[in-house]
Amino acid sequence: MAIVRLSAIAAVLFLVASAPLPAAASSGGVARSAPASFQAAGQEAQPPAPEAQQPTPYKLSPSEEHRAIAYAHLRRQLYFLDLLFSLAGLLLILQLAVAPRLRNLAERISSKRSLQAVIFGVPFLILLWLFTLPSAAAGHSLARYYGQSVQGWGSWFADAVKGGAIALALAVVLLWLFYGLVRRSPRRWWFYAWLCSLPLLIFLIFVEPLVLEPLFFRFTPLANADPQLAAQLERVVQRAGQNFPESRMFLMNASSKLNEVNAYVTGLGASQRVVVWDTTIARMTTPEILFVFGHEMGHYVLHHVRNGILFTAGVLFLALFAGFHALHWAIGRFGAAWKIRGVDDWASLPALIFVLMLFNLVLTPIDNAYSRHLEHQADQYGLEVVHGIVPDAPQVAARSFQVLGEIDLSEPAPSEAIKIWFYDHPTLDERILFAQTYDPWDKGQSPAFVK
Repeated sequence: MAIVRLSAIAAVLFLVASAPLPAAASSGGVARSAPASFQAAGQEAQPPAPEAQQPTPYKLSPSEEHRAIAYAHLRRQLYFLDLLFSLAGLLLILQLAVAPRLRNLAERISSKRSLQAVIFGVPFLILLWLFTLPSAAAGHSLARYYGQSVQGWGSWFADAVKGGAIALALAVVLLWLFYGLVRRSPRRWWFYAWLCSLPLLIFLIFVEPLVLEPLFFRFTPLANADPQLAAQLERVVQRAGQNFPESRMFLMNASSKLNEVNAYVTGLGASQRVVVWDTTIARMTTPEILFVFGHEMGHYVLHHVRNGILFTAGVLFLALFAGFHALHWAIGRFGAAWKIRGVDDWASLPALIFVLMLFNLVLTPIDNAYSRHLEHQADQYGLEVVHGIVPDAPQVAARSFQVLGEIDLSEPAPSEAIKIWFYDHPTLDERILFAQTYDPWDKGQSPAFVK
């Protein structure tokens, strides 16, 4: 879940997008997507009824399968290269004492901690941002080559600068607050940082669809853009017994930059909404879109954003506690060589980022496993909520996954190791099999979510 995604936020929040924290995969990655997105195991699939059609796995033509496998392999290679480059870059920064030089400059210019945060933080964080550009550009080049992106390089770079500027402004403020905590409570700063991160996390999730996402895409009320489809989606809402107003359904002009199809739930409380990409509407049939919407309704009804926040809070607690001890050990062992005075020194920032990157790496499979569980639940909810509305719903759902894989060039049958490390959604084979075999009604059983 990208908004609740710990790989983006578990680095004490003040590093939001400013540190080179490689996620397990990006939106153009192996199986990444937006916060609780359609592209998202907990329960066993029920065996098919005797008269059910034989389940058919996800399959591509030989030429497309070759392209999908090549695309997936290249993205995984890029992920590991980016990880190694980021860690090596941070070690080089530590060895060359770049951060202590910026700290000395900041202290010479001003004695005010707030100004020091700006003087030290801006050039340092820009340097880290520049470290991420080569891998980001390579990822965009791959997406263009394999037909997943239509965004030109000028537009892409403008988005990168825009996102970097937003992250920089937020990161400098949080940098000042974080080191203030460290100075005031040398023994418990990790706990207070965790406490402060929770309202910040909730605030960022709340404002993202209102402030941040519209900077990169255009969002139109779905009822205005496609009133007939909105009326069909209202049937799903009524079937779910929910009060989900049309004002919370939006169409995103993804086609201005992407060829991929997707939909997702974002926001929190009054800002929570379902977003459907215009590419999804263009490439899928109305019954398939109803299932996709049912999946997203599952994230909403089952409170997956809230659950993701709680999960992330727990992971943040563990990461900050472990990071506290690892950082103290690292500075005690190497601080003199790196010219770092202590944990409360501005110059300790690259060491902190390095430590948190390692914890992020270790926690990636756990994060992915939890996300796969939520996405499986959403798949199950989607099948239940369109039952009786969409004829032959299991085959419609399976077909929607097949279309998703064909358009997004998803790799068929990845290994278990690849799934564990890179996939925050069940594989398409797993999702298609579940869609075609889940049928509690035929067995006289009660559905799990939609009664």
